[in-house]
Amino acid sequence: MNHQKVALAAGLYLVATPIGTARDITLRALDILASADLLVAEDTRSLKHLMAIHGVPLGERQVWSYHDHSGEASRAGILAEIAAGRSVAYASEAGTPMVSDPGFDLARAVTAAEGLVTTAPGPSAAIAALTLAGQPTDRFLFLGFLSPKSQARRSAVQEVGRVPATLVLYESPKRIQALLGDLCAELGEARPAALCRELTKRFEEVVRGSLGDLRDQLAERTLKGECVLVIGPPLPVEVTEEDMMMALQQELATGTVRDAAAAVAAQFDVPRKQAYQLALKMQAALKDGEGAA
Repeated sequence: MNHQKVALAAGLYLVATPIGTARDITLRALDILASADLLVAEDTRSLKHLMAIHGVPLGERQVWSYHDHSGEASRAGILAEIAAGRSVAYASEAGTPMVSDPGFDLARAVTAAEGLVTTAPGPSAAIAALTLAGQPTDRFLFLGFLSPKSQARRSAVQEVGRVPATLVLYESPKRIQALLGDLCAELGEARPAALCRELTKRFEEVVRGSLGDLRDQLAERTLKGECVLVIGPPLPVEVTEEDMMMALQQELATGTVRDAAAAVAAQFDVPRKQAYQLALKMQAALKDGEGAA
C-alpha cells in the first residue's frame, strides 16, 4: 500500500485529488487521508471510492459533506472539530481545493479562527491545460467559470481582454459554444486558443487554433466532460501615428500633455515617451498655427 499513518496536528488539510486518472495522487495526500481524524469532501462518494482504489482504510472515521450549498452551520461544525484538537482533511471532488471549489469559505473561516491550514498540492485542471495548450505560461490569468449569462460574461471578458497574459477559463460542455461566440465577439476571431477536455482520462482531447477556428470546428459536435479553455495573450496591434494623433487630440481637449500622453500610451500599448513626444509636437504645431493667425 502506498500510504502510511502519520501524526497530524489539529487543523485543516486541503487535499488535491485526481481530475481523471486515479493514480494522479501524491503519496502525501494518501498519508493525510489515512491519518486525519475527520474527512470532509465536496462529494463523499467520490472520496470513498478514491480511498478504496488506493487501499486507504476508512475505519470508524466519519466523512462529512461540504459543497456549494453548505452554509455557516457546516463550517461551524468543522471549526468546532479543529478547536477540539482534531485534524480535518478536506478533498474537492476533483483537482485542487480552493480553485473553483467551495473550500474557499471553509479555509478562510479556519484561518480567521487562527487555526492551521495547510495543503497537499497535486492535480489542477488549469495547470494541466496550460502545459498542453501551447500558449505562453510565464504569465497567466485564471478566470474560473464565467457567468452563464451572455451579457455578464462579455463584460467580464472586456475587463481582461487586453491584459498581456494567457487567459484560463473553465466551462461546461453545454455552454462552450456560447462562450466561444462571446469570446470571438470581444477578443477577435484571430486570438490563438486551445480547448482541453477530459484531461488525464481515456478520451483526453486538445483542440488548438484561433478562437474562430475552435468555434467553427466545435459547432456541430456534442462535447462531454468539463472543458478548460486556454486563450493566448492579445495579438500585437498595428498602431499608426494618425491613430495616436486622433486619440491625443481628444485627450488634449480636456487634459494636460502629460495626462493625454499617459492615456494614449495605455490605450495603444505604446511607450509613454513616444506618446508624450507626439503630444508635444501637436501642441507646438497648434501654437504655431495660432501665432500665424
